[in-house]
Amino acid sequence: MRPRQLIDYLGMALIWGFSFLLLLRVVQAFGWVGAIAFRALIASGALLAMALATRRRLVFGRWRPLALVGATTVAGQLIGLSVATPLIGTAMTAIVVGTIPLFSMVIGQLWGLERVSGPARSGLLLGFAGIVLLVGFPAVPVSGTFLGGCAVALFGAACAALGSNVASRYLASIGSWEQTIGAFFFGGALMLPMLIMVPVPGTPAPVDYAYLAALALLCSSLAYVLYFRLVAEAGATIAISVEFVVTVIAVLVGALLLGEHLSVIQLVGGAVIVAGCALVLGLVPGRRLSGP
Repeated sequence: MRPRQLIDYLGMALIWGFSFLLLLRVVQAFGWVGAIAFRALIASGALLAMALATRRRLVFGRWRPLALVGATTVAGQLIGLSVATPLIGTAMTAIVVGTIPLFSMVIGQLWGLERVSGPARSGLLLGFAGIVLLVGFPAVPVSGTFLGGCAVALFGAACAALGSNVASRYLASIGSWEQTIGAFFFGGALMLPMLIMVPVPGTPAPVDYAYLAALALLCSSLAYVLYFRLVAEAGATIAISVEFVVTVIAVLVGALLLGEHLSVIQLVGGAVIVAGCALVLGLVPGRRLSGP
């Protein structure tokens, strides 16, 4: 990666790694539907207002790919994060999020966007073996709540991978600002009607609005502009590999700041997932990808 791309990469990792602290507070205050809908619409609106204020030319192109990315990378992924984190904890959710490159590889292979080598296929098997260790041997009793949290986290990871490949395939000619504004608008608009079924649980405190604004402006607006730019320049799977670093940061946040615990077997499972993703991404000798 070029120096600017590396700065974008590390910036995203830090923002998303610490975002779990804000996420927990915002979900508690606004409910998981409100947290997603308000976060997405604020992120979209803030970027649009900034673009208009700076007279930035926006060319959105076709709306259907943007709507699909909004439904997957925004709504689907944030459902996974917002529902799973309170149920299974920051560290566990972050490790599951680390499986996104595995899903991305499978989708990219099926769509003909990437060709997969033998080491990458081995990485895929390793990654899903790690998921078994992660879910099957937790530090807490296996319950319906725990399994449900793991399932929705995996759903979010698959949605993120699908949306990134859609963006790579159909939105490569559209700028990162347009992708972020459009995706968050559609993602927020899709979630907003669900407030009828899952309303805001109470009256949020003033500080909760500040947390919501920080989550929307930093973790969504800024981070996703960087993310979609990296997808266009380096490809979906390489961009998604930032989740490795996010996982490490979030696990440390969960352990050091939130007092969360993982079993030894779960830590092994997390390491197996990282090793599998490293093979998938070609971060060990022998590249895994070439062009279609």
